[in-house]
Amino acid sequence: MSNKVETRVVDDANFEWGRYRMTVLYIGLAGIAGALARYGLSVAMNTQQVAALPWGTLLCNLAGCLILGFLAYLPGLKRYPDLRAALTTGFVGAFTTFSTLSWELVSMLQQQLWSIAALYFIVSLWGGIGCIRLGRRFGLNLTAVKRGSEE
Repeated sequence: MSNKVETRVVDDANFEWGRYRMTVLYIGLAGIAGALARYGLSVAMNTQQVAALPWGTLLCNLAGCLILGFLAYLPGLKRYPDLRAALTTGFVGAFTTFSTLSWELVSMLQQQLWSIAALYFIVSLWGGIGCIRLGRRFGLNLTAVKRGSEE
């Protein structure tokens, strides 16, 4: 079994808008859901910031990495490319936020919150990598369990 993540490449010279119209719609709708979920989680988590750490953004990014790792390595999802694009590019893409992470880090540095900024950066980067790997493991294990029950 290959662990490579497959992507679809759209050739601009032969692009057929009609063929991808529904995929774009699904990505957009899932993106709305992801953005609203991120907003709700950020509002809920950032009402009481402990030591100026933006918990909402951190939780969104780590959860997004876990979800993306799971979806990217869930082989059964490859049969449904529109659903896969909607969930990964749409929902997870809108749910996670590198730009807010960067803005919050710059803000911390401007306030000379060196240790908090360093902690936030390290937890975001290494936590994200760890969550991708954990999500991958969940996806692959779910596939193995399903195959075992079919035999």
